[in-house]
This record gives sequence, structure tokens and C-alpha cells, in this order.
Amino acid sequence: MNWSTSVLVSNGAPRWLQLAEIFRRAIESGEFPVGATLPTEAEINTQFGVSRTTTRSAMQQLVQEGLIKRRAGIGSVVVDTRVDQPVNQIRGFAEDMRSRGMMPGYQVLGCGMAPASLEATQSLGLPSGDQPFYVERQLKANERLIGHSISWVRPDIFGAKTPPTSEQLAEGSLYEWLRAELGIEIVGGVEYIEASLATQQVCPHLDVTESDPVLVARRVARSRQGLPIEFAIVTYRSDRYRFRVDL
Repeated sequence: MNWSTSVLVSNGAPRWLQLAEIFRRAIESGEFPVGATLPTEAEINTQFGVSRTTTRSAMQQLVQEGLIKRRAGIGSVVVDTRVDQPVNQIRGFAEDMRSRGMMPGYQVLGCGMAPASLEATQSLGLPSGDQPFYVERQLKANERLIGHSISWVRPDIFGAKTPPTSEQLAEGSLYEWLRAELGIEIVGGVEYIEASLATQQVCPHLDVTESDPVLVARRVARSRQGLPIEFAIVTYRSDRYRFRVDL
């Protein structure tokens, strides 16, 4: 059904919510592909006989859902939908992207044994002075930049084994390497998620400007035996990523 042939019902949901649903379906069906501009507020007001307030409420709902962006001088533009991350699961970025039919990608910015922050040391339960394995990467899905991660892995799990190289980390998942090379499987842990603003340090790695909204996840990943294996700080672009709670 074309958006212009849709109608609002008088005894149904609020008119702004019905309007949002009409354009949500139009976007999901491909009637308005990524990059397309929705009709102007004036056109929508005339077509459906609604007020500017009703139309703006509907458009704001679509903005909150990550379906459109309001751009000055242009209007409401359809954007790529965000990647959903269930908050009741802990799994590697590569596994998560593949489960959605997307191709994970990495750009390694640095790795090796290095001093850790106090937060990382305490989260891993390491003695003062221990140097965990450190890896910093950009995270991509289908070649699209999604996030930036810094991970610290406890050093005592490697034994005589050489930690993964930057080439290995650019090609695959850290969790998959731990499972294949050390027999360590990440099965749980704890993750804290908060809304924040992009810092000067992370901006060049996310292609955003300072104070743009981002999502920051701090995670302690544990092995099947309950040992804390990794402490990670992952910063996601909020226009391309969101967390989902399954109830």
C-alpha cells in the first residue's frame, strides 16, 4: 500500500502514532529507500488532515527508532537502520554480526602486552604491575563503521602460547581465537551500558565530531570456570547501533 493511499482511523491509536506506523511500513517495504526524503510536513498535513504538531510527533518517533534523520534545509531523510545488540547475551562482535547475516570487519589500531588502566586491572583481578594483552580496533559491519573497542586480556592464560598478532585480529574474532588456540570459551560476564558524548580521543576512530551522542559499553567477559578473561570498553555510534532487551 502506498503511503498516500493510507488512511487514519478515528477510533484507533493516537493519530501521530498511526502516522508513524504508515511511514515505518513505507520505509521497511522499500517505498522510501535509504537516502530518500520523506514528504514535507506540509504535504503530510494536507494529505491526512492533521496538524503540524501531529506530523512532527510522528517524525520524531521515527527519529528515535533510527529510521530517519531530520536535516535542515532538506527534510526527513531515511538512514541505514541500526544494528540491534541483545543485552542478555555476551558474544564476540564477529559472532554477533554473522548471526545477523552481516560481514564483520576490523581495523587494528594497536595490540601487545602493555600496562593497563586501574579499572582494567581491578576488573580482571590482576596484581598491580601485571601487563595484560591489549588490543584496540575499529569495528565494522558490511564495511560500515560501527564502533571502537579497547580490550585487555589477562596475561596468565597464554602460558607459552604467543598472543594473537595484529594480522590475526584484523581477520577474525578475539573470542574465536581464545576458543581455538587456548580452549577458553566465553560464556558469561557482566556489561554496563550508558549514553555518553564522543570524546576527542575516540572521534577520529568513529568518524564523528566531539560531543556527538554515542553508546559506551563496559564489559567483563568470563570463562566457563568463572575466570575474568577480558575487560573491554566499546564505544558505538548511536546512529548505527542500539541495544535490545528481550523480555
